[in-house]
Amino acid sequence: MNEFLEAVVNHAFMRNALLTGVLASVACGVMGSFVVVRRISYVAGGIAHCVLGGIGAALYLQRAHGWDALDPIYGALVAAVAAALVIGLVSLKARQRVDTVIGAVWAIGMATGILFLSKTPGYGEDLMSYLFGNILMVTGSDLWLMVALDVVVVVAVLLLFKQLQSICFDEEFSKVRGLNVSFYFVFLLVLTALTIVLLVTVVGIVMVIALLTIPAAVAGHFTNRLSHMMAAAVFVSIVFTTGGLAVSYGPNLPAGATIIVLAGATYLLVATVAGVRRRRRGANTDGTADRIVTEGNRERG
Repeated sequence: MNEFLEAVVNHAFMRNALLTGVLASVACGVMGSFVVVRRISYVAGGIAHCVLGGIGAALYLQRAHGWDALDPIYGALVAAVAAALVIGLVSLKARQRVDTVIGAVWAIGMATGILFLSKTPGYGEDLMSYLFGNILMVTGSDLWLMVALDVVVVVAVLLLFKQLQSICFDEEFSKVRGLNVSFYFVFLLVLTALTIVLLVTVVGIVMVIALLTIPAAVAGHFTNRLSHMMAAAVFVSIVFTTGGLAVSYGPNLPAGATIIVLAGATYLLVATVAGVRRRRRGANTDGTADRIVTEGNRERG
């Protein structure tokens, strides 16, 4: 631990890594709570894997055609938002085949990225960093982009919290009230896409869904209010990212994988303890999302 603290004090890259974890955790906690309650982690997974297509296209244009100003994270941003729009709109028109739509978009995004990367000179190392994250290589410009994305996500949620909460708790009741459920569902997916782009830098495409959902799932065991769940999830995510960096630094382990192992182990421990307590009390073994939804319906009513 002393070695890690010394690195934070003496090395700018480690301070950037810590700040990256904090910035990513803000959007992660807020949007991850919606993802868990609305049960759209499979949708988020499809969006996340489409990010590779945007990254591959950006790297190809940057290295093969001299577009030096085109950072891969911008390609990831475009691909994520495009995937969110496609999945959201098509799902609304063909509900009986949502899983097929997501699977197709997922596969096309990944395949497109691989095709672009296969034609990109010297892409191998970059591919690994985007698949599994490289939080220690975050630059100052990356941090500013993360700040901007955080601001967009947080401001949007603050302005539209009641509407987003409503479609997560009871879609049919929201329709009866005259709420444009389709618009807000697609909007929720776009905000999720922005969050995914933030998290790709921390843990990579492969593990992004774990960091998006686990902190919120852990927080959901300690509160039944969505707003409280978000705040707790932000804190838990910061603990996971900071703890993962600290644990991984000494033995030189991959930071992204260490963060996920720490998060997953914590969730399993919390879920196990909660399950034991419920059995002892003879309580109903509802899941996290069910308890949050129940409380949300009470607030709405």
